Parts: sequence; C-alpha cells; structure tokens
Amino acid sequence: GNLGSQLVEYKEEMYITSDCGNTWRQVFEEEHHILYLDHGGVIVAIKDTSIPLKILKFSIDEGQTWSTHNFTSTSVFVDGLLSEPGDETLVMTVFGHISYRSDWELVKVDFRPSFPRECTDEDYESWELTNLQGDRCIMGQQRSFRKRKISSWCIKGKSFTSALTSKVCECVNTDFLCDYGFERSAPLKSESSKCFADFWFNPEAPPEDCVLGQAYTSSTGYRKVVSNVCEGGVDLQQNLAHHMCPLTAPKGLQISIRGESLAVRPGEDITFIVQQEQGDVLSTKYQVDLGDGFKAIYVNLTMTGEPIRHRYENPGIYRVSVKAENVAGHNEAVVFVQVTSPLQALNLEVVPVIGRNQEVNLTAIILPKNPNLTVFYWWIGNNLQPLLTLENFLVTTFTETGDVRVTVQVSCGSSMLQDSKVVHVFDHFHVLPLKFTKHLDMYNPDIPEWREDIGRVVTRLLAKETSIPEETLMTVVKPGLPTAADLHVLLPANQPKKKRSITSDKRIAAIKQALNAHNISFFLRGGYWVLVTLADSGSDSQRIGGGSGYWAIVVLFVICLVAVGAFILYKFKRQ
Repeated sequence: GNLGSQLVEYKEEMYITSDCGNTWRQVFEEEHHILYLDHGGVIVAIKDTSIPLKILKFSIDEGQTWSTHNFTSTSVFVDGLLSEPGDETLVMTVFGHISYRSDWELVKVDFRPSFPRECTDEDYESWELTNLQGDRCIMGQQRSFRKRKISSWCIKGKSFTSALTSKVCECVNTDFLCDYGFERSAPLKSESSKCFADFWFNPEAPPEDCVLGQAYTSSTGYRKVVSNVCEGGVDLQQNLAHHMCPLTAPKGLQISIRGESLAVRPGEDITFIVQQEQGDVLSTKYQVDLGDGFKAIYVNLTMTGEPIRHRYENPGIYRVSVKAENVAGHNEAVVFVQVTSPLQALNLEVVPVIGRNQEVNLTAIILPKNPNLTVFYWWIGNNLQPLLTLENFLVTTFTETGDVRVTVQVSCGSSMLQDSKVVHVFDHFHVLPLKFTKHLDMYNPDIPEWREDIGRVVTRLLAKETSIPEETLMTVVKPGLPTAADLHVLLPANQPKKKRSITSDKRIAAIKQALNAHNISFFLRGGYWVLVTLADSGSDSQRIGGGSGYWAIVVLFVICLVAVGAFILYKFKRQ
C-alpha cells in the first residue's frame, strides 16, 4: 500500500504489523515477494522486479532489522517463493529463470544452520491482544499470546503454540448490535445511543413462518454480535415479549407458469405454480379457476408446493385466477394465458394498381385465424417504423407515383410470418369491370392463389386477342361470390403525353370489342367453358386519376383569369 488519501498503483510500499494491525511500520519502498518461516520467526523478502537478482533479505525480529544473503552466484529472474509443507519449516525454494528462453531454475535455501538451538520458555514473552481503544476484551474474551523475544536467536519448532490463556468476559453494551429493522439513534450527551425501530418495521409483527397455535418472540432491538462469546453482565436481549401466532390473512399471493411462457399451443401441457409470501396457510382455502370451466378448491396448496397441471384444447385467452381466503381476509392473483395455434400461412391481399391519393385497403389473410391474439406490423415503402394494428387490414393512401413495396409481418404467440407485395401507383389509368359465367363459381375456392391464377389467364387472353402489350394490362379477381374482376388498363410509360389519350381510347375500344364479341374464354375442368364479358356492356370505362383535382383547379383559375381580362378590356374600350 501507500500513505495518502487514495491507493496509487505506481507506489507500492511494504508495511508490517506486530500487534494484529493496531500499528504499522514501513519496511520497504518497493513491492517484494514475502515468505514466512518457522511460525513467522523468519521473514524472507525478495524484490518483485523485472531485473535479475541474487540477493534476498530476511529478518528474525519481526521486521525490525533485515539481513542480506546471496542465494545464488548467478542472477536469476525471480518468479516467486515456495516453502516446504508446515508452518515450522525453515527450508524455502526460490524459483525463476536465468533468461526468458531458459528452463526453470530452482534454488533451495535452508536457514536451519543459522540457528544454534531450539527455543525454551525463557525465550518467550507474553503479549495481550487489545483494540485501538486499549480494551482487552475482544469478541467477549480476553486472550494472551506468547511471542519470541527479539533478542533470542532460536528455532520455535513444531511444538510451538502461540495461544497462552483465554478468559471469557462479561457482556457490555458494545457486544450488541441493532437487530434487523432497528437503527441506532444519535447519542445524547447524558447517555449512549439506543436502537429504535425503523419507520417501515413493526417489531411485534409475527414472522412469515408463524403458524397458528405456535408462539414467537418480538425483538427488543438488539442482538449479540456473531461469534461473540461473552457471558453474564449486560443483556440487552432480555425481557423478550412472547406472543401467540395469530390467524393472518394471506398476502403476496402469486400464480405463475413453469417455464414463464404465457403463450402455449392447444393441447400443450401447462403447469401452474401458486406461491404465498405471507399469511396463514393451514386454515386457508384456495379457489382455482382456470378460465375454461375447470374450477377446484385446494387446501395447503402453497405449503405443499404441489403444481396444478392443465391442458387447453381450444385457442383463446383464458383468465386464470387463484383466490386465497380465510377468516382473517383474502387475496387474489390473476394471470392471462394465450392459447394460440402456430401460424401456417399468410397472404397479403392488395389491389396491385392504385391511383395517387386514392385510399387502398391492405388485407392480411392468415391461417389459422386467431382473433384478438394476433399483432400485425405494416411497413410502407422504405419506412423503418412499422404501423401496428390488431386488425388484419390497414387503410392508407400513396402520395407519390411509382412502385411501392408493402410488407406485413404477423406475430401470434411464438410464431411469426411475413409477406410482401408491390403496389403500382399511377396518376391516370382505366378500369373495366368484368364478369364470368356462373360455372366458374362452382370451382371458386376463394383463396388468393386461385384468384391470381385466373387474373393472369384473363390478362394473357386479352393481350393476345387485342395485340395490346401484356405489361399494360392487369386483371384483379375480387374475393367472394359471384366471381368478378376489374381490368386495369395502364398508360404506356414511353409514349408522348399528347398521344396517350388517343391511344388509350383505341385500346379501350379494342378491349370492349373483344369482350362483347365473346372472344375471351377459357376451358375449365369438368367440361365447362368460362366466358369473360363486361359487367355492364353499355357503360364506359372508369377513369382513375390521382391528379384530377389539381387540373380542375387549374382550369377554374384560367377561366376566372379570362373573365377578368375580358371585363377590364370592355371597360377600357368604353372609356
């Protein structure tokens, strides 16, 4: 260590004590390897350094004076010191190496020839253990030891014992500490400090394991120091108050699931564990309701630690409750268990073509359906922050044209699935409603994959019949019955704006002509031909445009501007 307000790593001085730590004196200014021989009669020290050494220091007078000894003719890098088994040995070994690449070097040092004889009774003096205040009674006893005189040059040997006498002391106030829940007050001038109960502690309260019919004692605020052996004298633990254990209401009731998982699968075994922190357990009844119609009453449930095993067959949320009740009161614990089937399939349904600023419904179809137990995470475009819903749909709008990726993640219990679709956002496109002959309804399973297949077939047939590029046509079959669809006619991206409306009109006319002429049909299993026609042959196509409101405002502004200009010109001519 070092002298100062804090420990300094680079200043590692060596200190020694001869009175069990009451006083200390410095012996070295640097760190040393230390070894005690002959019950501490010889203290050996070698400097802990990175340079090779061949000199050791030793002291036979408790570090008062030090002698040197050349333990080797060749300097070695010292790694440590070892002594033979037993405290009485005077043989030690220095181990190290001559160079960093050499093998181990062991040097044996024997101090026995340095001592002419073994110690006798005249070579020892008695010494009494005291504390910093000079009190001889420490931990309830007064002990004296014998030490070899500094002037004696002899070996203590195997038969040496340091303890001389031990006498038990009478107890005094310092042999006691404040008991649990008590704190020592600031002492007054006229008297010593006393232990008082803290504000949160009730010393007369029964212990947690107090059973009705048994007795317990309340603390006076003091307890004897652990390992203190004092007897008689002052007894701050006397006059303990004795009480009978009362009937206490249950408190701290808890119900948990083994494995700590609140989400299980149908048919999976689940184990409930009921625990009670306080209150009587022998006269307490426990009413258990597992939420699916199973109810039972238990006795000694928390004392025996017997778990409750159960199995839920159907998905859902189950409220599991345990009510502990006796004459003194009651307590209740509740836990909600989610029984969910693992997700097997997820399909994101969304209209692939949508107008800018037009509302669109994003729908996630999952199997199996777990109502109130599923969380949906929606990512729109490149947004890293998802939208969370408990419903399987989300209504949103797209403010920019282009391709937007929509991703949905579905979480239910410990299972999670993901699906993603791309939505094409346009300013303008046409929509033609389509219908099919009734034979198709018989084979309509109303699943997303089937609807996508039918849509691709119709698009391919229309493109082939009308010679319109297939990438500008998209058929979307609607869910439900009767089977219906919408044909989206997209504007070519590489065509000049002035020619787009003329070309679009020609394509719409060609599509209507093919549909009205009953040229679009496909063969269905079972020997049926399915005919695709317009849902209303007399109606025009619906023109969708996300920017129509903007152009209407521009037209109105131009009309108003022309009107104001004409009015000003009229006034100018009259003048």
